[in-house]
Amino acid sequence: MNRKIRYGLAGYGKVAHLHAQGLKESDHGVLVSVAGRNTQRRDSFAAQWNIASRGSIEEMVRLDQVDAVIVVTPHPRHRDDSLEAFAAGAHVIVEKPMALTVAQCDEMVASAASARRKLSVVSQRRWYPSSRRIRDAIDAGKIGKPSIAQVTLLGWRDQEYYKSDPWRGKWSTEGGGVLINQAPHQIDLMNWFMGPTAEIKAYWGNVNHPYIEVEDTAVASVLFKNGGMGSILASNSQKPGIHAKVHIHGDTGYSTGVQTDGGAMFVAGMSGIQEPPYNDLWTIPGEEDSLASWKTEDAEFFGTIDPTVYFFTRQLDDFSTVIMDDRQPAVTGEDGRETVRVIENIYRYGKQA
Repeated sequence: MNRKIRYGLAGYGKVAHLHAQGLKESDHGVLVSVAGRNTQRRDSFAAQWNIASRGSIEEMVRLDQVDAVIVVTPHPRHRDDSLEAFAAGAHVIVEKPMALTVAQCDEMVASAASARRKLSVVSQRRWYPSSRRIRDAIDAGKIGKPSIAQVTLLGWRDQEYYKSDPWRGKWSTEGGGVLINQAPHQIDLMNWFMGPTAEIKAYWGNVNHPYIEVEDTAVASVLFKNGGMGSILASNSQKPGIHAKVHIHGDTGYSTGVQTDGGAMFVAGMSGIQEPPYNDLWTIPGEEDSLASWKTEDAEFFGTIDPTVYFFTRQLDDFSTVIMDDRQPAVTGEDGRETVRVIENIYRYGKQA
């Protein structure tokens, strides 16, 4: 039996606890250390999870024989913390977004290649059964060429959410709003299903959050390199939250869809997943009647797991076997870069409303 991959956490915020629990349930990984600047918070986290507490990533990797670092620090630190981990000799899996700019992502990809280490980006919604059905249908040619994509995220974040961490809601410390923080999961799924984008036109603005600097709403039209078209509507302005959906339509006229989030949206460390994800659209001939049984099956499955942790564990186990087997991760650094490229282009080429 292969040994377990030894993980260290760079950061100790709310999502760090989900990764810690995910590794506790992992077959292939174990959490051994945490690194960060705030000694009191870092030591408290380490005591809770019975792991070592270190002042730097380099020290954590060296003293605790860390194989891989999970970067869960605020967004503007993702690039620097990843580069430090690579320089120390560790593999890296970084929370979304991979970084704030494509240029930063390029540095991370190049650093991983130079250090001969693996790089992945947390995109646990790819492991949802309902998401994988769409990917499998595309791979089997059941919808023909994916030609139209629709991403709709209608959520809510209140003032207490933005007060919960001092870095939230500011350009300098969060790097953006709904696009950079909530929408990356659905944009990643869109790219996974459709391939890379070629052109974007967009608008973004702040509808009803006067106490934050960043956008709470964005709309975009997308042209993909495969010739397909798409639309993105991402908003944190609907109380108490409605849903997040990704729909993919093929050139055969057949359609597939997943509701990744329903009702009040999941907030790491503050709330749970309110509704099981499910396939809400499916017109492939001979499979149209599967929606009801799949929804029941997925709901029953979600009743047997902690969905806030289970899918982190699935991706962490994938990354552990990536390191053991020296293969590409299911979510690559290039995948993370493409999500950031979409977001950066909406900010750059879009117009503020």
